[in-house]
Amino acid sequence: MSKNANSSAELFKLDGKPSFGVAFPQALQHVLAMLVGNITPPMLIANLLEMTPEQRIMLTQAAMIIGGITTLLQLYPILGFGMGLPNVMGVAFAYMPILTMIGTQYGIAAIFGSQLVAGFASIFIGMFLGKIRRFFPPIVSGTVVLSIGLSLYETATNYIGGGTAAQNAGTFGAPKFWILAAITLVVTLGCSLFGKGYIKVSGMIIGIIVGYIAALIMGGIVDFTDVGDAAVFSLPMPFAFGLEFHPDAIIMMILMYVVQAVQTIGDVSSTAMGGFGREATDKELGGAIKGQSVCGMIGACIGGLPTDPYSQNVGLICTTKVVAKRVFAIVGIIMLAAGIFPKFSALMATIPQPVLGGATITVFAAITMSGIQLLTEQPMNYRNKLIVGIALAIGIGIDSVPSILQFAPQLVQNILGSSLVVSFLVVFILNLIVPKDDSEE
Repeated sequence: MSKNANSSAELFKLDGKPSFGVAFPQALQHVLAMLVGNITPPMLIANLLEMTPEQRIMLTQAAMIIGGITTLLQLYPILGFGMGLPNVMGVAFAYMPILTMIGTQYGIAAIFGSQLVAGFASIFIGMFLGKIRRFFPPIVSGTVVLSIGLSLYETATNYIGGGTAAQNAGTFGAPKFWILAAITLVVTLGCSLFGKGYIKVSGMIIGIIVGYIAALIMGGIVDFTDVGDAAVFSLPMPFAFGLEFHPDAIIMMILMYVVQAVQTIGDVSSTAMGGFGREATDKELGGAIKGQSVCGMIGACIGGLPTDPYSQNVGLICTTKVVAKRVFAIVGIIMLAAGIFPKFSALMATIPQPVLGGATITVFAAITMSGIQLLTEQPMNYRNKLIVGIALAIGIGIDSVPSILQFAPQLVQNILGSSLVVSFLVVFILNLIVPKDDSEE
């Protein structure tokens, strides 16, 4: 067996030591999978609050830095904070409704003040997870993961159509975007289905490279303006945005942290099942939540919004089976570098959204199937099928017709406007109140 083949085999071991040349492309495709999702929430908040260009850059930088810190802490736990498993952490889209409400009412300082308190409170969820985990069997966590996968298809489709910029320009869904997405998807699938060895597990990065080259050839799609305007080196200033504490904002943020803790359970469970073929332990799940919580507190101090495990990266782990810590350590370092050197982050952000959409739709499909795999750990008898079906129907139904909540208080609208939150609440409650049924499928 060749040296390169031996090094490639190390990718599939948690403590494997693949060479840098083998590990780096694997790390890079994880960074590319999460990059747009990580920098978009701070950009949206900055636009909403009409922040200065300098503040926008600081928010985006902090998103990359806190994502890198959280990824590394989860990989290498300190005093029980962190799970010791591979994953990629980034700013969570799920917090956007709460962040928008708090920011609109009180400003950016209130967002970080409530985040600081909620992060501290969330640590206790991780500490006592062993006692409360029985309330989150596979039927609950599997429904959450399945709901995540289904909800991400809209994101992939928006990427394929050209994203928000294309919608504003009236070019959304233009043929050139479909062509780019199709090229990327075909190359990604071709490598994954017909490739061997290293080519097989690098399908996504190869697809993105080919799609990017195609975009350059087409012309008028890749814009390097932001790369030229970005600074070469800069660091975020601690407490630059200040901290304000408002009771209602704190309560809303704590509720969101509880919901995100459940998503973290689902994502970590999916990582353990997809990457290692086993269930996650209480120590791993509790450590993941505690690590995420303390990094939320750190983020509040440097301008980094709340993070969670990125489902698309979980899907990538499930797809490639690459779990070596060395790969994800490189991911964390790249994210930190992107935050410290804004030009690097700006360059990666030039990848057209149709290219990302064509590549990530395979990842989102893997998440969905991972949720189904979790669900099948319990017998799919009449009781369990009914519970899961009702939870998904109500969650996706409300998400599809948000106006059904128009007479509810704004807080309720914000919380229940997410199919993930609704599906979790319904499956959690039904699993508690519906009599147990251990009959076979």
